[in-house]
Amino acid sequence: MGSPSPAATQTILVVDDDRKVLRMAEDMLRTMGYTVIGTLDPVVALRYAHMPGAIDLLLTDVVTPLMRGGQLAQEFRGIRPGAKVLFMSAYNVHEVEAYRVTLAPGEPFLKKPFTMDELQQTVQAALVYRPPATRPRPRPG
Repeated sequence: MGSPSPAATQTILVVDDDRKVLRMAEDMLRTMGYTVIGTLDPVVALRYAHMPGAIDLLLTDVVTPLMRGGQLAQEFRGIRPGAKVLFMSAYNVHEVEAYRVTLAPGEPFLKKPFTMDELQQTVQAALVYRPPATRPRPRPG
């Protein structure tokens, strides 16, 4: 008997203000074997982040009416520093910068609408993504 797939042990918190997109993402991720927590409300997502239990990835829309995805990600990372964040949007990767979301080189981004294969590949990439190392700035003088 083989070991369970990584998806079988990973939990994804999904946030999108569009109920249809949220349900579709939840259903797709569950089909892939992930444990999924979904909410339309970023404030509720932060409450989930404070609860015990693993959350391996926050999958959030960039633009929601109650809180921008960048702010949600920043607060989420403060609560769960080891967790990964994956942004999704109908806007392209360059347009999301207007919403205070700046992606590091090579950081995964999910463009809506997406297929199940695109979701699976991007989630897997986000879960293994490591940001480029930043070098400390030299001290003056």
